[in-house]
Amino acid sequence: MPSRLSALDASFLYLEEATTPMHVGGISVFDRPPDGFDYDRLVELIERRLALVPRFRQKVRHVPGNLARPVWVDDPEFDIAYHVRRSALPRPGSEEQLTELVARLMSRPLDHTRPLWEMYLIEGLAAPGDGRDAGAGRVAILTKTHQAMVDGISAIDIGQVILDVSPDPRETPDELWMPRPEPSDGQLVLDAIGEAVTRPTELADNVRVAAGDALATVGKLAGAAGKVLTMARTAGRRAPGLPLNAEISTQRRFALARTDLEDYRKVRAAYGCDVNDVVLAVIAGALRTWLMSRGEPVGGSSSVRALVPLSVRGEGDVPSSATGGSLGNRVASFLVDLPVGEPSPLVRLHQVTHQMREHTDTGDAVGADTLVRIGGFAPPTLHAVGARAASGMSRHFFNLVVTNVPGPQFPLYAAGARMLEMFPVVPLAKGQAVSIGLTSYDGGVYYGLNGDRDAMPDLDVLAGMVNESLEELLETLRQ
Repeated sequence: MPSRLSALDASFLYLEEATTPMHVGGISVFDRPPDGFDYDRLVELIERRLALVPRFRQKVRHVPGNLARPVWVDDPEFDIAYHVRRSALPRPGSEEQLTELVARLMSRPLDHTRPLWEMYLIEGLAAPGDGRDAGAGRVAILTKTHQAMVDGISAIDIGQVILDVSPDPRETPDELWMPRPEPSDGQLVLDAIGEAVTRPTELADNVRVAAGDALATVGKLAGAAGKVLTMARTAGRRAPGLPLNAEISTQRRFALARTDLEDYRKVRAAYGCDVNDVVLAVIAGALRTWLMSRGEPVGGSSSVRALVPLSVRGEGDVPSSATGGSLGNRVASFLVDLPVGEPSPLVRLHQVTHQMREHTDTGDAVGADTLVRIGGFAPPTLHAVGARAASGMSRHFFNLVVTNVPGPQFPLYAAGARMLEMFPVVPLAKGQAVSIGLTSYDGGVYYGLNGDRDAMPDLDVLAGMVNESLEELLETLRQ
């Protein structure tokens, strides 16, 4: 019997619209090894690793009449050349060209008649200040994975399995893959009827989801989602009206920022807070300056409400080479009012720290087990947690999503190419003009800002203010 999608995973298929494609992404930059790194080498690597992620050779089949949730079936016409694609930047291969390409590729919905993922090898990328020919030293890999693929804590993303902890790729067993026969419509209907006999209420739920009442059904079938909604309803007041909330289009912009993890650790050590608190204070400062650059009124009590799913691993729970850099699945979710009206960077930090501690002390956090029931996630797709939670909430409860995923503090490699940077691309929820994702990796903290093309023409300005805001905090240490 084919594997059936969970209630929530199916809802992400039904809820998907042209303006809100439900895929999460990431862009990683690699240093090309001396013996080269090209498209054929990437395809060969993925072919060897696909046995570790069987879901990535499966597609979604809908049950006639929506009598049951869709099922995963092997794609008998699976074509790796369709999913792994090649692109190149024109000279000079600038960062601006890279972010524009990422935005355009992430704007395109995935083909639902095929396995729901894509990967792009992007060549022609020049290193900052590199005097060599464009593309001589660096390549980038962009991944797109539908959130329906993230079906549990055992799920692994294709972007994870191509990475190794040393330049020498680990050995994987040879596999001759033979697709299982695809079930007929009649078989799918019979299976659905059999399930309806044992769970009669599920039939009505499935029909209602397919008819468009997905959120109501998710609330019934996934009690964990109800906890998130309750948290939002009891937040005390609606989120402030800001340009961060707007009717969004089908097209996106993407911007990035690079910072050093050591800077956050210095601030943490000086003021007795967490690195996550420093991150949120930095984002609050960047948003403050950005709003002022737009001429928006920013008073002393102005705030931006962020939905913040955070890893709650302890400082000692760092990924190791023995775990392949796995981040684990201990996550909590918070609604945080970022104090953009406060002019002092240190006071902003104290206010954020107080809120985060208050959430923890009062038990307002949505724990890891709850988030798993909301839909599950794999370590490299922790950023999808924020998008999943956001999709179940009204736009009136928060202004943007901020996802912060701590990564391994040692280098990772793909076919001998060292990964230098990794930037998340967090999808937008309906009515959300921008999302911010960041990942710490090998001494750096890398921000990816995904924004609506029409509502956020100055997304690069906001990204540029991240470093300015961090410098404001560092300046307080020198006084």
